[in-house]
Amino acid sequence: MFDSVASITLAPWVYYSLMAVYSLTVILILVVILSENRNPVKSLAWVTVIMLLPAVGVVLYLFFGRSIKNKRMISRRNRRRLKRVERYRSVDMSKQNIGDLSRQEVALSGSLARTLYYPGNDIKIFTNGTSKFASLLADIAEAKSYINVQYYIFDNDGIGRRVADALMEKARAGVTVRVIYDHVGSLRTPNRFFREMSEAGVKVYPFFRVNFPSFATRVNWRNHRKLCVIDGCVGYVGGMNIADRYMDGGKTFQSWRDTHLRVTGPAVAALQYSFAVDWNFMGQSLIEDAVNDTRTGTMGAQLVTSGPTSQWSNIEFMFVRAIAGARKRIFIQTPYFVPSDALLKAVQTAALARVDVRVLMPRSSDSRMLTYASFSYIAECLRAGVKIYLYEAGMLHSKMLLIDDDITSVGSANFDFRSFEHNFEANLFVYSREFNQRMADIFMADLKHSTRVMASQWGKRPATQKAAESVLRLLSPVL
Repeated sequence: MFDSVASITLAPWVYYSLMAVYSLTVILILVVILSENRNPVKSLAWVTVIMLLPAVGVVLYLFFGRSIKNKRMISRRNRRRLKRVERYRSVDMSKQNIGDLSRQEVALSGSLARTLYYPGNDIKIFTNGTSKFASLLADIAEAKSYINVQYYIFDNDGIGRRVADALMEKARAGVTVRVIYDHVGSLRTPNRFFREMSEAGVKVYPFFRVNFPSFATRVNWRNHRKLCVIDGCVGYVGGMNIADRYMDGGKTFQSWRDTHLRVTGPAVAALQYSFAVDWNFMGQSLIEDAVNDTRTGTMGAQLVTSGPTSQWSNIEFMFVRAIAGARKRIFIQTPYFVPSDALLKAVQTAALARVDVRVLMPRSSDSRMLTYASFSYIAECLRAGVKIYLYEAGMLHSKMLLIDDDITSVGSANFDFRSFEHNFEANLFVYSREFNQRMADIFMADLKHSTRVMASQWGKRPATQKAAESVLRLLSPVL
């Protein structure tokens, strides 16, 4: 009886104490949001959610609202050590045969991320997983010294097993094999799959493991990069992960259209540097393997990386400058078209200035929510004269930006908020008329499997679809 009386007496104190702690938490989060001086629209959105729905708002902010901008990925000392390993040094840009806009892009990248420009590369384009994985497995089989592999998704399926078996065979033969996979991206892959590789001698680690209690502090920041470096001579970068669906479309799509690149030449050093930084960021020892700087072709290239730790939104800034400087054509391929306000205005401005702006996205993507969010931007793009096409032949997962006749970007970054602000991404910017024309031909071939969206027809879509688009557009910054 006395216990019951005591509990009744203490209950209000417990209640008021919990309310005080909770209120203090809400106030502190609001102070943090305001003190970060972010984009006022985003700050106001977070303040509004937290004020109107405090419990939900606090949870959402802990998962999706926090910032790690300017967090150092690698120490200055280790960065200098990596630069010393790379024998290649910067070139005199005044002597490079590229256009004025290309020079500005090169200069911008250098300011954003200290990125070097590498002339003398040869680049092979893959538009399907079958040819890409055949090439990758052949290069792995020829490895003599080391293999560095990094993918967002590494599935335990047919092609996943083939790649894993090839890596384990090389590790047993004495080749140094390192693998980075994203913990959330590969969440469906059983731990035993990676444990088997580890037991065979492969050094395999997840990026930003999100076990509790660190879940809320890491789940929003994913390593979306997809690259590989073999013996410092061959590199791969692009949009394909390691999974069967990148070859056959999986259970949902009749085919999977993607873009990946095989790079030889000095630019492979940039891929190696990116991998080494991420490897060191996970607490592993610094990679100081040799990289071959022999020129193999005529194409100039830069690897631009970005992520939530970057001071600037590197890839977004590169896109904005390139689109703003376009005089002839802008071709965009993306699975999700959810542009930032700056990019949307840049695309609209270019179209209004009579630049040929074309955006190609899938009719149906692997994310229904992102499909609706993407569709919400179509009407305002059409009003400005942007030509919108919907790919009908399967899943379009290619991430490509083509500007005029000599600038092309291919990589892991989608044309959306998450890629520009929350994910670790890597895009190769190629400054070459030859490469640009090859990619333009591929783009035009894809249009043959696409339907152009006309304003008169688009306005007649169901009211329920319009409502879904509007609601999901509000959530687009965190999708």
